[in-house]
Amino acid sequence: MAGSAALLGALSAAPVASAGIFSPQAKSPNAEDVKFLYDMILAIAAVVFVVVEGLLFWSLWKFRAKRGAVAAQIHGNTRLEIGWTVGAALILVVITIVTFIKMPSIINPAPSKIDANGNEVASTVQVASTDQPDPPADSATLNIKVDGQQYVWRYQYPGPKDVFSYEKMVVPIGMTVTLDISADDVAHSFWIPALGGKMDAIPGYVNKLWFQATERGTYVGQCAELCGRNHANMFARVVSVPFDEYQAWYDRQAAAIEEAQQEAPEQRRALEEQQGEQAVQGGGSAGGATDDQ
Repeated sequence: MAGSAALLGALSAAPVASAGIFSPQAKSPNAEDVKFLYDMILAIAAVVFVVVEGLLFWSLWKFRAKRGAVAAQIHGNTRLEIGWTVGAALILVVITIVTFIKMPSIINPAPSKIDANGNEVASTVQVASTDQPDPPADSATLNIKVDGQQYVWRYQYPGPKDVFSYEKMVVPIGMTVTLDISADDVAHSFWIPALGGKMDAIPGYVNKLWFQATERGTYVGQCAELCGRNHANMFARVVSVPFDEYQAWYDRQAAAIEEAQQEAPEQRRALEEQQGEQAVQGGGSAGGATDDQ
């Protein structure tokens, strides 16, 4: 009993993936297409379930046992068997056709809804390909390098300034964000359910993914590939904000990183001096101890 209570407590405290009750949330154009496919398959499955279970319960009631009755021995029904086989095949054909129709808009980056200065633009350009091409040349984009490391995600931003962050990715609303995904150590998988599909992060390879946040929000995900004992703690967050707030965050991050890089040599020298003084107080410098040996 105590074990069951502990299990229920652990499950209730577990972080919840960014998903709706029946299907994933959709806060990016590609995520909306993925959600459409989820919902379509769920609706078809629900209809099949209701029909099959309805026939089952009707048969249980219709042919329930009666005193003195001898059950009929039915060895098959060719027309019925052909019917449900053809019906199932037609359902698969429909799912396949709709999936292939949706695939280009899931894979191909959409044009940004804002320009490089955060101004709204009219989106009239479309692209289509069997793989992920570059976004339209006349559309502003933000390319971020995603690096998986046990057990944290590192995001390197473009531009003349050295700007990076860990775990939390900040992006402007309406701008197409392309991701170059790789890893330092073992295989990981980057996945923010509300912003589209997931992509493996493999050492030595660069895989690509894209999204376009349509509204302000914080979207949560985590590594979707078992990568070690702390895999469950390898979270990721995407925070979408208006362009001016994104630019302000970018400038603050750049200033903080530059300040830390300038202070690092001084802190290193102070630490080395402190270690040297401790070695002298302990009976000699590190070099003297080596000579004595």
